[in-house]
Amino acid sequence: MNDLSALPLWAAILIALLLVAGSTLTLLGAVGLLRLRSFYERLHAPTLGTSGGVLLVLIASMLCFTVLQQRLVVHEVLIFIFITLTTPVTLMLLGRAALYRDRTEGNDGVPAFEPEEIVSEADQ
Repeated sequence: MNDLSALPLWAAILIALLLVAGSTLTLLGAVGLLRLRSFYERLHAPTLGTSGGVLLVLIASMLCFTVLQQRLVVHEVLIFIFITLTTPVTLMLLGRAALYRDRTEGNDGVPAFEPEEIVSEADQ
């Protein structure tokens, strides 16, 4: 069992700063989820908060266990890869499903699908 009091002061301070920064980003994502009005606005805040917050927390974890075990610990890289791959895919699927539903139901405030406009804007 590792004793956390064996951490050098520089490592403990750096780990604490990374954890606070990661927690703050995740909290900002949660606050954005609560504060933003529409579903489409709410998609971005938690996704960015989750990705950035998880990255900082995982770096803190890697640093902590690398210093304690005196060998490189990179198990957290797998967690970061999984989060980085699944979060944007989930965002796209949720966004597309909501957009399809809103267009099918004829809800207001949803951009219409007009491929001619997209092509003409790209030409300019």
